[in-house]
Amino acid sequence: MERRKALGLFAATGAGTAASFTALPSFGAESGRAAGATGQGKAAAKGGYTFALDKNVKRTSVRFNNRYGIEVAADLYVPKNARGPLPALAVSGPFGAVKEQSSGLYANEFARRGYVALAFDPSFTGESGGTVRDVASPDIYTEDFSAAVDFLGLQRIVDRERIGAQAVCGLSGMALTAAAADSRIKAVATASMYDMSRSMSRGHEDYYTREQRQKVVDHLSRQRWIDAEKGTYARLSHEVPFDENGNVAPSSRVLPKTLPADADPITKIFFDYYRTERGYHPRSINSTTAWTGTTPMSFFAFPLMTNIDMLAPRKALLVAGADAHSRYYSEDVQAKAPDTVDLVIVPDADHVDLYDRKNLIPFDRLDEFFTKNLA
Repeated sequence: MERRKALGLFAATGAGTAASFTALPSFGAESGRAAGATGQGKAAAKGGYTFALDKNVKRTSVRFNNRYGIEVAADLYVPKNARGPLPALAVSGPFGAVKEQSSGLYANEFARRGYVALAFDPSFTGESGGTVRDVASPDIYTEDFSAAVDFLGLQRIVDRERIGAQAVCGLSGMALTAAAADSRIKAVATASMYDMSRSMSRGHEDYYTREQRQKVVDHLSRQRWIDAEKGTYARLSHEVPFDENGNVAPSSRVLPKTLPADADPITKIFFDYYRTERGYHPRSINSTTAWTGTTPMSFFAFPLMTNIDMLAPRKALLVAGADAHSRYYSEDVQAKAPDTVDLVIVPDADHVDLYDRKNLIPFDRLDEFFTKNLA
């Protein structure tokens, strides 16, 4: 399988259409799942989380509204016996994940180091509100970061002049975009950054030709008619792959239920996190299903990074694995704003390693960055 097809994440094989859904499957509703049962059990053993809560950290479930009136679900991580005011971080990502996965792990670690950290589910996903489930919006997801800052700044233990953002994978682009437009975010760091607008509208490493981009637009436009006629929202690939004949070939899942013997390396690393006990969660889109099929439309219309120059004089730190297929996103942003954006390349790390491999995630470097820039 071609590497770029995997970033779809995989092209459908004889299944170019998908069933329509109006809501998420209930917990455990997925059947025939080879990798999920043990994963669900491990998450349940940790209270539904894929990582253990640090003994020196208190976690509280909270809710707040963004400016569109959507209720955002989050977990607030606070150092036990801490005295404020403390620096704080809004934390989210990866794209299609939930707060019980990677973002919660990051928040837990930052709280252990003395920060107040808020890990949240983006609107329409996880436990957050939004009538249509699992639809992504670059605008609203960017707003969610600012809404998280609203919430943090109202907490008595938080110094509202020392609030930053930490994002992982696909929410990184939204965090940078939010910081460029919201000067209350004093510093922003990312891990395994993805620019989802660029990814969906141009393909991995911008491989879409002009003709292919038009085919994706036509595919999304036709899907609008299908959804309108049925009154439902199909689940289809958010990064649209092409088959051997040059036709769009979306799938009804982000990842396969079982890993094919000939799976490409990128599918393997995502599968190893989302579909095994390492990172499986029943509310995670990537673990169980797919985004609404017309999700890419807004990402064609809303290019992230357009105003990255407005981040200055505030700073950003981008962390990428040396072996990550997504490394070029961070390198390109750093090249665009070299005086504002620093880049850390982690040796022997791929894209997914920075989700949860604490021996590879440079938390000391991230802590140093926020200590300096949230001073």
